Amino acid sequence: MPLIEVNNLSVQFQTPDGLVTAVNGISFALERGQTLGIVGESGSGKSQSVLAMMGLLANNGRASGQALFEGQDLLNLPPQALNQIRGNRVAMIFQDPMTSLNPYLTVERQMTEVLELHKGMTRQQARLRVVQALDKVKIPEAARRVSMYPHEFSGGMRQRVMIAMALLCEPDVLIADEPTTALDVTVQAQIIALLRDLQRDHGTAIVLITHDLGVVAGLCDDVMVLYGGRVMEHGSAESIFYHPTHPYTVGLLGAVPRIEQDDHALVAIAGAPPNMARLPTGCPFSERCTLAEPRCVSTRPALLPIPDRPEDFRACHKSPAEVMLHAGAVSV
Repeated sequence: MPLIEVNNLSVQFQTPDGLVTAVNGISFALERGQTLGIVGESGSGKSQSVLAMMGLLANNGRASGQALFEGQDLLNLPPQALNQIRGNRVAMIFQDPMTSLNPYLTVERQMTEVLELHKGMTRQQARLRVVQALDKVKIPEAARRVSMYPHEFSGGMRQRVMIAMALLCEPDVLIADEPTTALDVTVQAQIIALLRDLQRDHGTAIVLITHDLGVVAGLCDDVMVLYGGRVMEHGSAESIFYHPTHPYTVGLLGAVPRIEQDDHALVAIAGAPPNMARLPTGCPFSERCTLAEPRCVSTRPALLPIPDRPEDFRACHKSPAEVMLHAGAVSV
């Protein structure tokens, strides 16, 4: 049995403009020690999919499908049972540390209460563990700064506090929503190394949401590409990066800067992401796709295995050969 298994997860929001489907039919499974990268433009449904798994949707949101953790469906657990898992065995690094940290409590209090609640530690024991955790994420003078308030930290430092907090209980599953966005490249490398160490030592499964395809290439085993709340392509990291078969994936990879290629021009994807309240009838990407034909506009393609790679999936009417012939192979 996989450590975590998501089946046909959908997320809908009731808005003044009507019912908006932010996530539509996402499925994946993760074993211990594996990392899944979820990529896509802003508004593609990445964050809402994991917030649904954690029971943290806004009041107007509703999730359906299954999110199984060791056979327990997180979507249907009562709040008390979910709280025993959330933050302990399944932890999350949130995208915006300023709104995720309580401005009225010191960093020490916010972190020690996690250990007191889930691990039964005393305040003194918890404080020692907290200082060690802050040291690991490279916060200078951690023993002194632990008693400070969130507003006394820079944005990058607050992000490191959030990462340390998520790792305190050595979770079985770590959901990381843009964990390195506010960090400079040297600290990014340290955080990625820390996540690798966590996997090696504890067999942690990681769901990584990011715009940084370089981070995905360095850390992920599998990659899921989302657009308009739907899966466009899902496969091994090697397949996605070296043999992409969906025009949207090709477009994302084409926009990655390359130091070693002086003549490589960045190729932006024309247009803008779709209005989630009024998605196209057919493929969500059809309005921006240079390969689109009438059936792409009228008929939504099913997510099906790639003929020569049955463990990889794509949702496109065009054959993989047609996509690659038109776009050319793109690698990172």
